[in-house]
Amino acid sequence: MKKKIICLGLVCLMFAMMLTGCASNGGTDKKTARAADELVLAIGGEPDDGFDPTTGWGRYGSPLFQSTLLTRDNDLNIVNDLATGYIISDDGLTWTYQIRKDVKFSDGTPLTAADVVFTYETTAKSGSVVDLSVMASAKAIDDYTVEFKLNKPQSTFLYTTAALGIVPKASYSSDYAQKPVGSGPYKFVQWDKGQQLIVEANANYYGTKPEFKKVTFLYLSEEATFAAAKAGEVDMASIVPSLTSQKVDGMTLKTVDSVDNRGISLPYVKSGTATAEGYPIGNDVTSDLAIRKAINYAIDRQNLVDGVLLGYGSEAYSVCDGLPWGNTETAITDGDSEGAKKMLADGGWVDSDGDGIVEKDGVKAEFTLIYSSSDKVRQSLAVSVVDMLAPVGIKVNVEGKSWDEIYKLMFSNAVLFGWGSHDPIEMYNIYYSGNAGIETNDPTFYKNDKVDAYMNQALAMTDEAAANELWKKAQWDGQTGFSTLGDAPWAWLVNIDHLYLVDDSLDIGQNRTEPHGHGWPITANITEWHRK
Repeated sequence: MKKKIICLGLVCLMFAMMLTGCASNGGTDKKTARAADELVLAIGGEPDDGFDPTTGWGRYGSPLFQSTLLTRDNDLNIVNDLATGYIISDDGLTWTYQIRKDVKFSDGTPLTAADVVFTYETTAKSGSVVDLSVMASAKAIDDYTVEFKLNKPQSTFLYTTAALGIVPKASYSSDYAQKPVGSGPYKFVQWDKGQQLIVEANANYYGTKPEFKKVTFLYLSEEATFAAAKAGEVDMASIVPSLTSQKVDGMTLKTVDSVDNRGISLPYVKSGTATAEGYPIGNDVTSDLAIRKAINYAIDRQNLVDGVLLGYGSEAYSVCDGLPWGNTETAITDGDSEGAKKMLADGGWVDSDGDGIVEKDGVKAEFTLIYSSSDKVRQSLAVSVVDMLAPVGIKVNVEGKSWDEIYKLMFSNAVLFGWGSHDPIEMYNIYYSGNAGIETNDPTFYKNDKVDAYMNQALAMTDEAAANELWKKAQWDGQTGFSTLGDAPWAWLVNIDHLYLVDDSLDIGQNRTEPHGHGWPITANITEWHRK
């Protein structure tokens, strides 16, 4: 099998080296001959740990190989997938799902309730980013009925069942992530790490059959991806804003809205403590409310959208702008340097020595902002924020680090993070005090008892709409909350549009508002794609 590897990935890397030549010669005359029912996509998304849903694959988009109990339609409404329906008990502790009787995995074996139970139990034991600690038990009542018992009501369990792909109990093994088997629209064929992934249509798929029988995903750098598009080697390419000014013959730029946001965590407590691992907690500058509010008001978010994202994005004022649980009242009038200066002065921060940096009780308003050194957009955002805060008397030192380094420094320094999910549990992870210091959850060590109470109440709801109202109150209830109007432990910056060059012969239908860019959210509706 290894001798038959399609070398598109290597070919495109060669094109990257000849970028100038490709650009001058155009793309349409170099288009690689492909069957009408085949696709080649360069949209990133190669997972470090493979394609196992029980350890996190698919939570930020379509798992592709696997089916889920529920799913979202193109308008982000929750609809049935494997499930034909579900019932929640009045106390919110028992969730019962009926599943389809016509489903087979790609290897031909039937999918039953036992596979669902196995998937959820395996996920719960994995200790991964998929948190199933609320699940007390999963039980197959019969071959097509699954009963989940929760140890406390949790409204967001609904979203878990719309994201967690089902794996086969009979054939699941330690190398499943490298060779996944599922019941989704496509089946795994071959993965050459760092180069390409090949999948084929799953003949056993119970849903709408995809038009494309074979899809090859290429894993390329930004430059190589664009070169491959120019050379006609791909049907779709994800690109960064800086490349949008260059036209590619035979391809059209597709802009997709997202909740893929970027924001700055601002340590909420003073320095002086450490985690169990010895990592320092707290910051004597950002722990001051006047500093955090001044930062939020001084930043000109539209300027960031226009200058860094070249217009391909929107201002972010929360981690959930535009989602049903987002509180629209928390948007502020930003880019207000004079207002920020007044907030600092009212908070006791003054420039007593004339060096341009305000101080309070002998502490200079100076701190470090860390970003992932491999991310050019985050670097540009960080540098722009520095320029916006300097005129109000706040000095920010920018440092690019690896994530291994960031994990040790993020509790005591500001960090430029990326988030964005179709699940309000992300808000809970970021702001709930009980999560402080657990992985990347609540890195600021934020704590507000009333906010915690609102979020606990939201989780305890069995009604989605009622839960959403409580999530909104956690952000701002008119007196307190974690938004900029309240405690402001974060400064949210922008929501990033996802940009794709799409071959003019390809119709990708209605696109959904996409989550954070891990995985392949653009493929969520791939069964609707077709050639024009």
